[in-house]
Amino acid sequence: MKTKTTTNQDGTMRALSNRHVQMIAIGGTIGTGLFLGSGSTISKTGPSVMLVYLVLGLFFFFMMRAIGEMFYSDPSQHTFVSFISRYLGPTIGHFTGWTYWIGLLFVCMAELTATATYVKFWFPNIPSWIVELIFLGVLACVNLIAARLFGEAEFWFAMIKIVAIVALIITGIFMMFSHSATPLGHASITNIFHNYTLFPHGTFNFISAFPMVFFAFQGIEFVSITIGEAKSPHSVIKKAVNETLLRILLFYIGALIVIMGIIPWTSISPSSSPFVQVFKLAGFPAAAALINFVVLTSAASSLNSCIFSAGRHFYQLATEVPEDNWMYKTFAKISKSGVPAPAIILSAALVLITPIMSLTNEITSVFTIVTGISSDMYIIVYTLAMLAHRKYRMSNDFLDDGFKMPAYKITSPLTIAFFVVIFISLFFIPEDIIGAVGAIAWTLIFGAVTYLHQRKVLSNEQL
Repeated sequence: MKTKTTTNQDGTMRALSNRHVQMIAIGGTIGTGLFLGSGSTISKTGPSVMLVYLVLGLFFFFMMRAIGEMFYSDPSQHTFVSFISRYLGPTIGHFTGWTYWIGLLFVCMAELTATATYVKFWFPNIPSWIVELIFLGVLACVNLIAARLFGEAEFWFAMIKIVAIVALIITGIFMMFSHSATPLGHASITNIFHNYTLFPHGTFNFISAFPMVFFAFQGIEFVSITIGEAKSPHSVIKKAVNETLLRILLFYIGALIVIMGIIPWTSISPSSSPFVQVFKLAGFPAAAALINFVVLTSAASSLNSCIFSAGRHFYQLATEVPEDNWMYKTFAKISKSGVPAPAIILSAALVLITPIMSLTNEITSVFTIVTGISSDMYIIVYTLAMLAHRKYRMSNDFLDDGFKMPAYKITSPLTIAFFVVIFISLFFIPEDIIGAVGAIAWTLIFGAVTYLHQRKVLSNEQL
C-alpha cells in the first residue's frame, strides 16, 4: 500500500520514505574514508584506530541527537542552518549558510574529480572533463526530477557500500575462524592484540589520526537535510539518528577488526585500500576492480547528496532575504516536481568549474588548499549547530516530551569542547595548518562582511 505524498507549504513534497532516509543516513556515514583512507589511519595508530573511530562516533552521535532534537520540534525546515539563524541570530545564520553552501560546492567539486579518477581505472584514455560532465549532468537531472528519485538513487548507492562491507566482514570471519594461511601468516583475531601498545608510533600520530577520522565522518549530517521531505518526519528522525552509532560500530569497527585480523597491522600498506589487500589475500584477483567500482559509486553518492544539500541550502539563503530582493525572486522558488530547481541548477552550474581545474597544476594546487579550508570550516559549522541547540533548549520552542539529547547538561558542553580541541589540533599537524589558518581568516573576514551587511539591511528596514 502506497503512502500518500503530502506537500509542504513552500511547495516541496514529502516523497522520501523511511527506507530512503535510512539508506541516506548510511551513505552519509560511510564513504571513501573507510574504503581507501583507513589504511593510512591504521598504519599511524595500529589497533588503537578502533578507539579513535569509537570516540569520534560517540561525539558525532551526540551532535546528531542535538540536530535531531531541533528538527523534531520543527520538521518543516530543510536545513539545520535555519536553526542557527533562528537561535543565534540572522548574522551568524547568514554567515553559516553561505559558508556551508560554499563548502558543499567544494565537496561536490572534489567528489566530481574523484569520479573521473576512478573511471580512468578502466578507461585511461577518456578525458577527465567528459567523465565529469556526464556524472554532473546525470546527477543534477536526478535531483531536478523529484526528491523521490534522489532518494532511490541514494538507496542503491548505499546498498553497494553495504554489500561490499558485509562481504568483507563475512570473508574475514570465515578466514579468522578457519585460521586461513596467507603470505603474511595466519588469519586470526589474535593478530589485533599481538604486541599491542596504545601509541605504537607515538602520541602525536595517535592524536593526528583524530582529524583524519573526523573528516571521514564529514557529511553524516546530510540525513537531517532530508527530514523536510520525509513522509513521516518524527518517526524517521528518531530511527535515523538513533541508529547512527550502531552503524558506525557495525560497519567501521567491524570492518577494522576483520582487516587487522587477516593482515597484521604492521603489514598494512597506508597507500592502498585495505579492502583490496584483504580480498587479494582471500584469493580474489579482481579485488582492485571491485573496490574501484565501490569507491566510484561512493563518490557518485557523495556528489548526489552534495547537489541535493547545496540546492536546499541555497534555497534557504534565498528565503531569508527580503521578498523584493532579486535573490528571493530568482532562487526562492519550488518547481512543479517539488524541488528548489533554480537553486539546484545554480549549485550544479558552479560545480562546472571542476573540468577547467584539470587544465593546469597551479589551479589544482589552489583547489587542494581551498578544499582543505572548507573542510576545516565544517568544524566551525558543527560547533555553531551545537551552540544553536543550547539556545533552543532555553527557548519557548523546547519540547520537554520531544526527542531530547541524552544527558544534555554533560554531553552538550563535552561535544563542543571536543570539536574545539579537534580544530586546535590542526595547528600541530603540518599538512593541516594552512587549512586551519584559512578557516580562521574566512571566519574573521567573511564574518565581518556579513555583520556589516546585516547592519545595513536592518538600518534600511528601520528607515
